[in-house]
Amino acid sequence: MRAAPDRGAPAAAVVTGLGMTTALGGDVPSTWAALLGGACGVESIDYGPPDGPSQVYLAAPAAVDPGSVLSPAKAAHCDRSAQFALVAAREALSDAGLPDGKALAGSGSRVVVVVGVGLGGFLSILDQNRRLETGGPDRVSPRAIPVMLPNHAAAEVGLLVGATSGVHTPVSACASGAEALAQALALIRQDRADVVIAGGAEAGLHPLIFAGFARLRALSRRCDDPERASRPFDADRDGFVMGEGAGILVVESAGHAAARGARVHCRLTGAGITNDSHHVAQPAPGGTGCAAAVTAALGDAGLFPEEVRHVNAHATSTPVGDLSEAQALHMAFGKVLDDVTVSATKAALGHTLGAAGAIEAVTTVLALRDRTAPPTRSLERVDPAIELNVVGRDPEPLPAGPLAALSTSIGFGGHNVALAFTTGS
Repeated sequence: MRAAPDRGAPAAAVVTGLGMTTALGGDVPSTWAALLGGACGVESIDYGPPDGPSQVYLAAPAAVDPGSVLSPAKAAHCDRSAQFALVAAREALSDAGLPDGKALAGSGSRVVVVVGVGLGGFLSILDQNRRLETGGPDRVSPRAIPVMLPNHAAAEVGLLVGATSGVHTPVSACASGAEALAQALALIRQDRADVVIAGGAEAGLHPLIFAGFARLRALSRRCDDPERASRPFDADRDGFVMGEGAGILVVESAGHAAARGARVHCRLTGAGITNDSHHVAQPAPGGTGCAAAVTAALGDAGLFPEEVRHVNAHATSTPVGDLSEAQALHMAFGKVLDDVTVSATKAALGHTLGAAGAIEAVTTVLALRDRTAPPTRSLERVDPAIELNVVGRDPEPLPAGPLAALSTSIGFGGHNVALAFTTGS
């Protein structure tokens, strides 16, 4: 289907800073190099209690403990999800040439923070409840409430940069990080912010989460072969692997970035947000909701489908979810999908829930910057029902000239978000 974009679409925002911490590395350069090199962050871990039965699950834990990067005092006062957000935000600000975030706000720039989460302070909730049950009310931390709240990660990043113009926390399951970037674009366009530090963070590697997803039959059961367990779009996929981490981007108005002489990675040109309103944990038949989000993002960006040459897909590696997303892409792009390369990076990074959309937005920007589509490292045979040009075990070059790429995110509750990025400043 050929969209009919409005070539007079609102001006795009520009991406000037990137930060992430993942199962492949503690920053952008190490993660990107490992991803392109075919590394995998998935391993089998026994999450059973020391004196109890073994509970082995597949997981993609962070390559670098965020607590080792932050000061001991700051780490002690933050939930692990907020720790990840702070590490990624610091890198993004430095990459943007803004190592002193508070100086930016002090200069009169309108600075906003938008950090999405899925579970938020889940680990802190469990920890404080354990303290309560074993030691009574006096053992509960005075900081218990702030660190348990969903806005904790965003609030900590807001304090880091002095974001007096707003701090926001979208909670849209696995689409939260992507929705944060959609909000960033809207804030810039509405002239409500000059700079938005936006993304997502998550820390949910815990037996309760594993057990819950296992009961949904959503997790891969290949514990004996961790590096080949997550197989997005593969004919033999059997479920996803949990990960953790954060992705943060610095998004600015083009005028603000130009005034301070900032380097521009690319433009964030459009966003589409829809909801399936079909089922709390299953996508709409045929991927209609995701297709609508993709079409909306293209229209918002003023792009024709044939101008997009790369998609970083949500692609969790579940049998139903991957097929539904493939159907959505076929519906939105039609025959021109034959010329689009599709990457599924959760094969290496795991599924980071609320952080996934932001981490994948960072990798989409890097794909445009380096004109390289990252591999789907565990792909062996694309499901014949998928019919996509999925990048295999080796990176694939993207063409010369102007480029456009999409990143898609899908979450429980029916959430769909698509983001459009283009080269140029």
